[in-house]
Amino acid sequence: MMTLYVSPYRRIARRRSVMDRRLESNNHASEAVDREKVLAVDVRSDDESYTISALIPGIEADDIDVEILNKTVSICGEFNEKLEDENGNFLVNELRFGRFGRVLTLPTELDPAKADANLKNGVFTLRVPKAEVDRPRVIKISAE
Repeated sequence: MMTLYVSPYRRIARRRSVMDRRLESNNHASEAVDREKVLAVDVRSDDESYTISALIPGIEADDIDVEILNKTVSICGEFNEKLEDENGNFLVNELRFGRFGRVLTLPTELDPAKADANLKNGVFTLRVPKAEVDRPRVIKISAE
């Protein structure tokens, strides 16, 4: 005769596994939605300025707003056109429309008066100089 040992925690472990899978699948779904709304950017820095780049194909320059305050850069916009299907039923509908944005807090104060932005072939580029007070200064030492 064979003895079978059943752990009293087996049912709890099984329920926990089911809950973990449900929570994990919900997190991935919400991350995908959030990822569509958040603008992906590259930020480069040199001694004098920051350069922020983003791929935003299919948008006009007038549909992008940029605000710069202290150390914060806010880039927002909206894809106004939603393509309509003549039959009304998409098999796959992944083209973005609606609002998007990104707020970046940079390490140093910025000089918004000298910032310049450009949009060419779907590539958005914003160059923001660092404020004079935050730029490194080289001091020459004179010998007597």
